[in-house]
Amino acid sequence: MKVRTRYAPSPTGFMHVGNLRTALYEYLIAKNQGGSFVLRIEDTDQERLVEGAVDVIYNTLKVAGLKHDEGPDIGGDFGPYVQSERKDMYLPFAEQLIKEGKAYRCFCTKERLESIQQDSEFGGYDRHCRDLSQEEIDKLLAEGVPYVIRQKMPLEGSTTFVDAVFGEITVENSELQDQILIKSDGFPTYNFANVIDDHTMGITHVVRGCEYLSSTPKYNLLYDAFGWEIPTYVHLPLIMGKDAEGNVSKLSKRHGSTGFEDLIKEGYLPQVIINYIALLGWCPKGNEEIFSLSELEKEFCVENISKSPAVFDYQKLQWFNAEYLRAMSDEEFTEIAKPYYDSVFGDTPYDGSKLTAILKARTTKLTDIPDMIKFFKELPDYDKELFVNKKSKTNLENSPAILKTVTERLEALSDWSCDAIKELLINLATELELKNGTVMWPARIAASGQTVTPGGAVEILDILGKDETLRRLYIGLEKLS
Repeated sequence: MKVRTRYAPSPTGFMHVGNLRTALYEYLIAKNQGGSFVLRIEDTDQERLVEGAVDVIYNTLKVAGLKHDEGPDIGGDFGPYVQSERKDMYLPFAEQLIKEGKAYRCFCTKERLESIQQDSEFGGYDRHCRDLSQEEIDKLLAEGVPYVIRQKMPLEGSTTFVDAVFGEITVENSELQDQILIKSDGFPTYNFANVIDDHTMGITHVVRGCEYLSSTPKYNLLYDAFGWEIPTYVHLPLIMGKDAEGNVSKLSKRHGSTGFEDLIKEGYLPQVIINYIALLGWCPKGNEEIFSLSELEKEFCVENISKSPAVFDYQKLQWFNAEYLRAMSDEEFTEIAKPYYDSVFGDTPYDGSKLTAILKARTTKLTDIPDMIKFFKELPDYDKELFVNKKSKTNLENSPAILKTVTERLEALSDWSCDAIKELLINLATELELKNGTVMWPARIAASGQTVTPGGAVEILDILGKDETLRRLYIGLEKLS
């Protein structure tokens, strides 16, 4: 049988990394086995729908590279692919179960249900309408009393299912309530619609978070009631977050950005997010950590999914991002960094290739770039104490003379290039019998106005150009005087 997985998000907001990992694993399971990856929009919970959320789903999958084979936008043989457009198909299935004595109409009012919820004896629905006579049912229907359709759960025994990750799990049937299949508004419940859609769409593998483990017996009892084949279940471990004190809890916004779009806005590459999320709960066979999506398609296997919760580590994500950026060609990095360069320089001309030369190996997040290079556009105000550096052996006594000599030599330099500037400064250090850093440090401080810079004095002077370099060195001399 051809493997068919489905990603069935509800359009209720942004794409959380947990939702994205589910989509990714479903995609990888399908692609690894030559199957189909289906997109289905589950919008039966009309009260929670968020305008624009469907577009977020489409855009996230597109940017992440998770191309679906069937869906609302591209069609397929098993449509419609939006639950609200399938609403007329659910009631006949529920009525079939009523006819077979496997489901029943429940006429209990909201007030009655609330009152029994407070009664600890029941702890849920008391099956009040389960054994109504046909005469009572016909009378209530004739009076137009609203009702829901509930499934008759077995009262004794247990239900066992096998999960591809967590193994065999058994639940006592006495713990299961008679679940609602069709609500009073005619819409199916999430659980019922899921089962009907998965079966009629030929879904073979159901992938979801382990928080749904307890609901699985309900799904299986529905499959059994219809006499349908049960799909393979793949429940994923939780994704946890760590706070500043080191406490670990389920990942939430208090740990940092948890949405795909938010992480991209923070400067992480889409392919990095996908690579990192793939490793949150799954281990490759070897020690390799860097994978392209096509490599993941070949490498991924359900057997290597862990039961243990995974911790979302933002520092690890930054490491991945830095590795990806370093692996880019200079041309690729310049192109992707251009919006950040432009945000600093505006209409002022700049040499992107020179900026890339000093930034590519030092950038962990693209959003860090503006702060790293803004001193090139405008010299920040700084204190002369920055000229003091123990490692470079500079102080307020020797810096003025060194900077004055550097400025004079640079004024006479005709070939303004990295190689020429470097040669000049190293030769000057030799001539003055000083360390290279003792000559470079005052020039770097005067040119940048800060102690931490991408690139050293030579690269900074080259990027600034001769006129701007000399202007800034003279400002430094004034501060030192």
